[in-house]
Amino acid sequence: MPDRPPIAPRVAQPPGKTFLRFSPDGQRMLVAGCANYARSFKTNDDGEPDMIDHVHDDTLAVACGNDYAILGAEDGSVCEYAVADGHNNNLKEVLVRFTLPVRALALSPDEEFIAASSDEIEVKVVNRHDIERIHVLRSQPKPIKHLSYDPTGKWLAASCTDGKIYMYNVEEEEPKFVKAIDGIIQRLEIVDDTTSACFWHPQGKVFACGTASREVIIVSAEDGKIIRRFAGLHNSPVTSISWSPNARLLATSAIEGSLIVWDTVTGQVLQQNTYEKILHVEWHNKGENLFCWTNSWGEVYITPGFLKNPAHVELLKGAQEQPLPEAQQKPPQNTVPIKNGLNGVKPVRPLVNGRPRAHSPDSLDEYLADADDDQWIVDDDGAGYTNENGKRTNGHLQGANGHIEKKTRHETWQPQIHESFQPGATPWRGDRKYLCLNLTGFVWTVNHDTHNTVTVEFYDRETHRDFHFTDPFQYDKACLNEHGTLFSAPPNPAEQQPAIIFYRPHETWTNRADFRVSLPDGEDISCIALSSRYVIACTSKNYVRVWTLFGTPVRMWRMKSSPAVTCAAHNDLLITVTNGAVNSDGTTQLIYSIDNIRYDEAHQNSDLVALGTPHPDSDNYEDESVTLKSLFWTDTGDPAIYDSTGTLLVLVHWRNMGQAKWVPILDTRLLERLQGGKKEETYWPVAVADQKFHCIILKGGDKYPYFPRPLLSEFNLSIPISRPSPKKKTSIDDDGNEIDMDGTEETTAHQITRLEEAYVRSTLMMSLLDDFVTSHGEHARHTDKTELTRREIEVDKVLLQLLASECREGEDRGMKALEIVRMMRDRGGKMIEAASKVAGRWGRTVLEEKIREMGERRLAGVEEDE
Repeated sequence: MPDRPPIAPRVAQPPGKTFLRFSPDGQRMLVAGCANYARSFKTNDDGEPDMIDHVHDDTLAVACGNDYAILGAEDGSVCEYAVADGHNNNLKEVLVRFTLPVRALALSPDEEFIAASSDEIEVKVVNRHDIERIHVLRSQPKPIKHLSYDPTGKWLAASCTDGKIYMYNVEEEEPKFVKAIDGIIQRLEIVDDTTSACFWHPQGKVFACGTASREVIIVSAEDGKIIRRFAGLHNSPVTSISWSPNARLLATSAIEGSLIVWDTVTGQVLQQNTYEKILHVEWHNKGENLFCWTNSWGEVYITPGFLKNPAHVELLKGAQEQPLPEAQQKPPQNTVPIKNGLNGVKPVRPLVNGRPRAHSPDSLDEYLADADDDQWIVDDDGAGYTNENGKRTNGHLQGANGHIEKKTRHETWQPQIHESFQPGATPWRGDRKYLCLNLTGFVWTVNHDTHNTVTVEFYDRETHRDFHFTDPFQYDKACLNEHGTLFSAPPNPAEQQPAIIFYRPHETWTNRADFRVSLPDGEDISCIALSSRYVIACTSKNYVRVWTLFGTPVRMWRMKSSPAVTCAAHNDLLITVTNGAVNSDGTTQLIYSIDNIRYDEAHQNSDLVALGTPHPDSDNYEDESVTLKSLFWTDTGDPAIYDSTGTLLVLVHWRNMGQAKWVPILDTRLLERLQGGKKEETYWPVAVADQKFHCIILKGGDKYPYFPRPLLSEFNLSIPISRPSPKKKTSIDDDGNEIDMDGTEETTAHQITRLEEAYVRSTLMMSLLDDFVTSHGEHARHTDKTELTRREIEVDKVLLQLLASECREGEDRGMKALEIVRMMRDRGGKMIEAASKVAGRWGRTVLEEKIREMGERRLAGVEEDE
């Protein structure tokens, strides 16, 4: 049963997250939360609090000075308000804005700068007195949940949702990223009540934070080393921590309502209570015996005389404690020594260059994991593993004829398999995620714990109508095309619900055309695909299951390799990607197969997916492995992939068994907009259509698109045949500066490179169409044959332009120019004649004569042997 609070609460906010903060002089306490106002309570005053009226939106983060308050709102604004007696507490200034809700604020010790973070990746540090002076911190890959300055003003600690603490040195004007401390805090969603914040010692140097094992630890800011643990009393994740002003006492709270006051020197528990729904706790920052906390009902407890024991009050009012170095630490009550792994706590390795020290092969620590470390063993649970002399007993040994089993922490080696994914889907971020993103539209879902709500929106709203429905099955995958929407839901053993496939058509001429299929018990869905004719699901039992759009099962087979990674469908065709053999680096190869469902034929069987290699400039080049990011069919019906190196590839000659090749058609790292460090961005693949790459631009280290829905961008395909040549003619002046010689005129070298790329690309596109026409034989459509002829002419036109560029370079380029003419596909003589005219125009008489001779032999049907 919860304890009865020592004082009646004061209602400060509506039910919801409620935040409190003392002013630096300790005269006021600010309370804000889920309302369009905030309250400022005066210390030791039972009267009505002062009001900050007309706050922009629900407050999600607070910071305050003696006469002002800074509130971060759900609408993305960070605003400064004046705080004085009465109700004339008006907005002073909007310091900075985000597009997504603000999640954390931190005020520098000199009150010059305010650091703010939101659901975006970036952290913005703004000067309060000159908002034009703003610094953007981008070293973290995910949103920041908490921010905190150390009292000396040296460090800004950013607790990230990826489970790392990113440390910035802010002593200089420009904040500098120093290191990321891993293995301390846990990974959390940004909306969780659990805290991962760094609560700094009043003198800096160390900070306290909560861990995944429900402990509170003290960490050195310089090297990330843990120097003290307070463990064993919280039964749920920690929600808040507060140091007393002299650092002798530490108050911690947890989700189950426990509130514990620790002696930081002895490690003893001085006071322990259980109150309901505690969110934030705070000691009075000037040493008074005053303690406050808020709960999720919007109430604040202002508790004078919180410590009842006079000895404890003396500790609170004593001299300030110094951060204890590790050499002075002793294993006190309720704390755990750090140098061994007792009590089930995995020791945290010291940082090396800002990162945890990696395991070395045959590490001595691994072999001696069970050895006695300084003989420090305490039989504190009465398990009997020590005798009366404090020595370990021989109970762990076997009989005289037995053998001691070799103990090691190393488990059986496992290959690093590629995780399955659904093309066009994103992971959960907060309570929502995209189930599908393509050129038809997008499907997204919102989690409401007991159910989800799904929304389907289209780009062409004249043809299709958006729809929205309540989802009790909690679908986690979806496919969308012009005919319908396909969903799948994982099994729910608690409710005895199997995995479910659900298809909903956009238009029907009967009352009901959708269908729902339940898979056998114990079978989950790895990925799904939808074409204009079939519904496909790859399952955890390595089955490929195929239904028609009306729910009739037509095919089923077991894949030859497993587990499945992803799949995609187009008309009668299905491409599946699975994990295959193991590479030398421990990762698995990816294997694909292409099947014609209608005719039950295989075009490609267990061929390799050609993934790239990590970029040499990558921070983790040696440890990084390239992964598949997306799989889809182009608008012309050819398989395409996009990998983590930013390369887009298309599969050619895939209709002939064993002849398929993956050809790169765009390397996004070579885009002109990224050269010279102009931009820092990556791309989320959507589709390839009209010979363009359609994608979503991701900035600020984002890996996935988020809400609000971003706009689609498109880039022309460009095969990376060579390093781009300078686009303009330049020269070096007397001062060593590069100057433009002839305005915007294209250099011949750049023109030749551009035309060579155009030739390779147009030849590739022609080859893809030729394969399509050939596969249909006599049944090929007239429009396709006409388009193939047009593309052949386009290839020859590019060669003709390339010939002109070579002729311009001089007579010594004649042999290459003649080779270009030989590559022309025209057999009617028109292109050969045009080529001879080009050579004559540039005065290349010898070349002109040879081109005419070649044309005569070609018209006569005699091919050259050279």
